[in-house]
Amino acid sequence: MQRKIEQVKQRASLRDIAAETGVSIATVSRVLNDHVNVAQRTRDLVLQAVERRSQERPTRTRTVYVRCPYVLSDYFGLIVSSIAEALKLHGLRLLLDAGESGQHSDALRGLPGQQDVDAAILILPPEEGDELVALTRAGFPFVVVDPRTPPPPDIAAVSAAHSSGARAVADHLISLGHRDIGVIAGPEEWLAGDARLAGHRTALAQAGVLLTPDRVRHVEPTTAAGKRAAAELLDLVPRPTAIVCFNDKVAVGTMQAARDRGLRVPDDLSVAGFDDIELSEATDPPLTTVRQPLQEMGRIAVAQLMRVLDGHEPEALHIELATTLVIRGSTA
Repeated sequence: MQRKIEQVKQRASLRDIAAETGVSIATVSRVLNDHVNVAQRTRDLVLQAVERRSQERPTRTRTVYVRCPYVLSDYFGLIVSSIAEALKLHGLRLLLDAGESGQHSDALRGLPGQQDVDAAILILPPEEGDELVALTRAGFPFVVVDPRTPPPPDIAAVSAAHSSGARAVADHLISLGHRDIGVIAGPEEWLAGDARLAGHRTALAQAGVLLTPDRVRHVEPTTAAGKRAAAELLDLVPRPTAIVCFNDKVAVGTMQAARDRGLRVPDDLSVAGFDDIELSEATDPPLTTVRQPLQEMGRIAVAQLMRVLDGHEPEALHIELATTLVIRGSTA
């Protein structure tokens, strides 16, 4: 029977067995893992379904729907590529849905009813938490990568340690003597932006500096938006001596705004970014930034999903991966 249980785990999702027997996915998992707190009648029902399925021919390859409702730039491209590679190693098929047009669709609502989709990985999903909860209650397995808003407590999620990364770059600037530091944060109510702004505030507060509202701008994470926000900060009197940015693209825009005003980086203005995408090494001077483990985020997401598909709870529902400060020539 143990060999047949292993076969059915490989050939059919727990959801199929639950649907056939009329019990919950959690109950099927408990039976397959030989938990004692299952009624004998229920146990027999599930094991009979296992027996039937073990004699069936192998079913189709399981498919994972990967949704990234953004342009696959360096940031998102690295995450998606690592997910694709990890899924292939596990013998799973990838169904990719990418592009900004998907931000306003109701793609998640139809997932539980799709017979050809077994699970999902959602990258920075724009949906509210209650929509994710509804997906969970429908018994559909999924993992969130880099959640936009705080994920509900029972949803598996993987992200970077945004607050500690921001604190590290702020501490670096403070150690260089900066006290008047501007912050170009991400969109308001984004989990990453809020966490990074909190990290900046904490580091400055420990140095006895209050981050005032006139030193903060919230923008979309693009080069053009960064340039506009930096122009506003650099036109203040007195102007900040350093600016930390939500991502590397915003930092590039900030460097452009500085050059437009005849300011030299880092002699007149220190600039720091976040992400450490390939662009950060191509700027002049190269950009001080915080490296996010983007590829590792994708691999961990797949590992979490495999546990869910096998009927186990993830070892840690919310995983934060460590970031690394990379010091280059844009800060002094």
